[in-house]
Amino acid sequence: MISIRKQLVASLLAVLCGAIALGAAITFYRARQEVNQLFDYQLRQMALALRDQNFIGSLPPPARDRGDFDFVIQVWNERGIRIYMSHPGRALPDRATLGFATVETRDGTWRTLSIPVNNQVVQVAQPMRIRNQLALMAALRTIMPFLAMLPLLAVIGWWLVGRGLSPLEKLAAAVAARTPVALEPVALEHAPIEASALVNEINSLMARLEQAMSAQRNFTADAAHELRTPLTALQLQLQMLERATSEEDRQIAMNNLQSGLERATHVLLQLLALARAEPDAQARPPVQIDLLELAGTVLADHYTLAEDKELDIGLSEHAHTAYLTADPESVRVLLSNLVTNAVRYTPQGGRVDVLTGLDNVGQPFMRVSDSGPGIPPEERERVFDRFYRRPGMTVGGSGLGLAIVKAIAERNHASVQLGESSLGGLAAEVIFTIPNPAAA
Repeated sequence: MISIRKQLVASLLAVLCGAIALGAAITFYRARQEVNQLFDYQLRQMALALRDQNFIGSLPPPARDRGDFDFVIQVWNERGIRIYMSHPGRALPDRATLGFATVETRDGTWRTLSIPVNNQVVQVAQPMRIRNQLALMAALRTIMPFLAMLPLLAVIGWWLVGRGLSPLEKLAAAVAARTPVALEPVALEHAPIEASALVNEINSLMARLEQAMSAQRNFTADAAHELRTPLTALQLQLQMLERATSEEDRQIAMNNLQSGLERATHVLLQLLALARAEPDAQARPPVQIDLLELAGTVLADHYTLAEDKELDIGLSEHAHTAYLTADPESVRVLLSNLVTNAVRYTPQGGRVDVLTGLDNVGQPFMRVSDSGPGIPPEERERVFDRFYRRPGMTVGGSGLGLAIVKAIAERNHASVQLGESSLGGLAAEVIFTIPNPAAA
């Protein structure tokens, strides 16, 4: 796990060391400039001091080179012959360049000054390493106090960074104090500005969790309530079967028990379908779906039920092929619920049509129209609620069909619209707002 505190302190120390190194380089450069100016002046003064000398027999004998010298003197006569060198062991040019010059030899870099004196040329030379050493010492003396203070600065930085991060520890404690039954938002008053985005996202996550858990609790309560009635009815019907004394009573009880089991099974299947349609449910890989072919398959599954009611059920004459990339099972369940509702609520001898195609903006859609009683405009939003059943309806159902349709539609980026159909009943239209791959 990465420590922000260690990273910040290490970064601060690295920046500080870089600044010290840069300061040392600047100090060395400027100190070398000043040292060069000072020693160039010293070379000039030394050369001028030798101007009045009679170099023939007046200069001291060459010195033994011990390596601790600062200056070397050379003298050439008017014919260019070197007549004197203070340190013969040094490697310097045999010819002099008048004025200041910087020359490279096997002994290193030298700074020289050559001037004419009484038909002779006097050269004073100094090794550049001496100047560089002085400039380096000046730079080291400048940065040594800062280097010595680095451990103290590290300790101070560690304490300051820890103090600056303490609000995050308080924020972590506040989040840790939240429980599944207490998901109130984290207060922003005492949070640092840098953590405000994180706090907002945490509060948004808690709000979504609270909403999801509340929906789950409501769903569990509603499911328990809805299952209690058919399960109670099954118990009563089982008791009636046990108490039946004649074959006719036994057959009636068996038919009632079978109907009760079918209703309970339907409710359970609808609950399972609704759970699979939830946004946090695991989704299958999307594939390309032919909505026209899917509609034909769903209609074939409902043919027997429609035949019992003598319904005219089928594809609309205006239906066209439309392709959609989505989870095929969820889209099949969506259309199946719409067709089931249409078949269930359409009266004997009625009609149910399914239309597929592309709307005027190229989006795929499905529409299920029937000749049933329809839904009044003021109730078209309520029917999407879980377990909601319109008052006075005699047709059995779980009240989950349209809730499942809406959940699957939202999961597949689609919208569901209820209106009046040309057949006189309800028209349920699902428009998918995702791009059509066939058109692309």
